[in-house]
Amino acid sequence: MRIDASGLHYRELNQMIHEAVNDGEFELFLDNVLGHRYIGTGLKSGVRIEISGTPGNDLAAFMDGAEIIVNSNAQDGTGNTMNAGSIAISGDAGDILGHSMRGGAIFVEGLVGYRCGIHCKAYRERLPVIVVGTTAGDYLGEYMGGGVIVVLNRENADRSPVGRYCGTGMHGGMMFVRGEIEEYQLGAEVAVEEVTGQDAEMLEAIILDYCATFDIDPARFSTEDFVKLYPWSSRPYGNLYAY
Repeated sequence: MRIDASGLHYRELNQMIHEAVNDGEFELFLDNVLGHRYIGTGLKSGVRIEISGTPGNDLAAFMDGAEIIVNSNAQDGTGNTMNAGSIAISGDAGDILGHSMRGGAIFVEGLVGYRCGIHCKAYRERLPVIVVGTTAGDYLGEYMGGGVIVVLNRENADRSPVGRYCGTGMHGGMMFVRGEIEEYQLGAEVAVEEVTGQDAEMLEAIILDYCATFDIDPARFSTEDFVKLYPWSSRPYGNLYAY
């Protein structure tokens, strides 16, 4: 089913999407999207949405298994509190991508803004995964409690692909970053090590999925070019609490 979003208020567009799904339409093509918010909110598995244009804030908020393809950029809050499913963005994404994400995968071909993966957390058997194609802004993985973030740094592996305060407040999960990271860029809670063993196997599998999504040659990436970032404590602020 094809829907032209031109001139529609975001509430009208989302009502049309949910009515179509309830009527048994499970593959939707949205044309002329321009800042429409909340597309894909709460949609479950079996639904596929392809978006032409730039969706607005909170794309796929609380999504529970659907698949979304964006043929352009996305704005802030993509995947907010997402439970399951997948999002592939053939462009850049804004701030707080994957905020409080609990499962599923978000692949971004380009860059992301500030606070990507903030409060990202694993939930039971679910492991959220975020892959950034080029660079990420400040506070990547802030207060991260679970899941995996990968920064591929596709365009220039000789420069650092992350900003300052990376992993501030991080108390779970892990990040894999391709390229150099200076100590001043890291939050005080973050430790750094080489990627080996099962971590290397997991990273390689994630890269293969990402490259298949965007038709990129995976041979250009070696796990040896990445470093692993992880929290040195599950309660980094425990000594600040009053008892």
